[in-house]
Parts: sequence; structure tokens; C-alpha cells
Amino acid sequence: MPLINSLTLIFYIMKNLFIKLILTINLLLIYNCKAQTSNDYVTFYNDVVPKLNTIVPNKTQFYGQNFSNFYSELQNKNVSIVMLNYDSKNELSREYYVLRLFFAPINMWSFAINNSYRFPIVDITFENEIPSQIEQIASQAEMKWNYNLVQFFSTMKIEKIEFIGMNGYNSQDRSLK
Repeated sequence: MPLINSLTLIFYIMKNLFIKLILTINLLLIYNCKAQTSNDYVTFYNDVVPKLNTIVPNKTQFYGQNFSNFYSELQNKNVSIVMLNYDSKNELSREYYVLRLFFAPINMWSFAINNSYRFPIVDITFENEIPSQIEQIASQAEMKWNYNLVQFFSTMKIEKIEFIGMNGYNSQDRSLK
């Protein structure tokens, strides 16, 4: 009988050690994944923002110009647009004038949001209203930037450009450039 109790005790201890080992390994894996994602986002941010910041001092040269000129400048700087959104000039209007460009890879969005990291964003206000077809075109593209959207906006004249989230990925400074 004492042998059975000893074996039961050994089995119980081994089972507990095994469970603790599995939990520890899982926690380490989760921690390492989070660290990798953090490093990936910081690397992305520190790559794209300096490129965008080179455009900031000269942004007024694009005012009154076609969007295609600004888009070419982004391409020359090797800055890729990932997603878009569109908005009105003010909350009371239903007319769209603002094109919002996002550069962060989609797989990093939830991590950046959960950690209150800043997204580099460019808001482009056009002189004329964005045609209502934008709703259908953007919806078909699932709000992902593509060649059809480049063509759609190419001849629209830029009124104003604002750079957002350019003061550091974890900065509290939310001023626009």
C-alpha cells in the first residue's frame, strides 16, 4: 500500500511540474511574440516616418497640384500606402473632401492600438469634393490602397496636406505637421 501512495504522490508532483512547465513555456512564447511585434512596429515606424518628414517642409509645393504629383513623391521616397479612408471637412458636412492615407502594415494595427502607439497618417484635403463613387470603389477594395484608387484621385487638386503621428511612435505630442 505505501508503494501505491508513493507512486501516486510522484505522479501528482510530475503532473504539477509538467503543467507549470507548459504554462511557463506558453508565457515565454507570448512574451517573445509581443517583443517581436513591438520591434517590428518600431522598425516600421522608424523607417517610414523619416521619409515622410522629408516631404513636410515642401508640402506646400503640392498645393493646387494634382494628387498624382504627391503620389509620385511618395513613390520616390519608397513609401507605400496600405489603406485609405475619406472624410468631410467638418462634422456637419456629408460631402467628402479629405483623403486619409495609412502606411502601417495591417498586421501591426492591433498591437499599435493596444500600446497607444502613433500611426503615421497623411490627410489630404482636396479643393473640390471627392466624387461619391469613392464609397463604392473603396468598399470594393476593402479600403486597401490599389491602382484603381491611384487613378481615381490622380487629377484631383490638393488644397492642403497634414502629416499626423510624426512626432514619435509613443509620443504624447499630437501636433500636426
